[in-house]
Amino acid sequence: MIELLKQSLDYIVFGILGSMSFLMVWFAIERILYYRSVKLSDFSREDALNISLTKHLTLISTIGANAPYVGLLGTVIGILITFYDIGQSGDSIEVGVILVGLALALKATAMGLLVAIPAIWIYNGLLRRAEVLQTGWRTLHDKS
Repeated sequence: MIELLKQSLDYIVFGILGSMSFLMVWFAIERILYYRSVKLSDFSREDALNISLTKHLTLISTIGANAPYVGLLGTVIGILITFYDIGQSGDSIEVGVILVGLALALKATAMGLLVAIPAIWIYNGLLRRAEVLQTGWRTLHDKS
């Protein structure tokens, strides 16, 4: 079981983080294109506009909030594997082997942060754009 986990940990963690990144970029592009094409005059109610503008933003925010935890989980499992290897080797383990195992485990946390930071930036930017569009809708409908 440990050997299988050792061989597949990177693929699992990076696969999950890669999927999260793909979804985040996909929905960010979709939102940007939608914001460019939305016609505020098509909406008669502000709540309908709000629902339309904030669609998929929760997913982007969730990815930004949870990607570090996925990376951290990969790091914890990687460290556990390193400690297991230390315990199995007895007295014959070299310090370099330990440090390489720990360094490889920490890359999962780094990748989680590399997914989370842009996701939060994108979420905040899209949320701000949605707020600007809502304000434009209010201005448009206050004149009527």
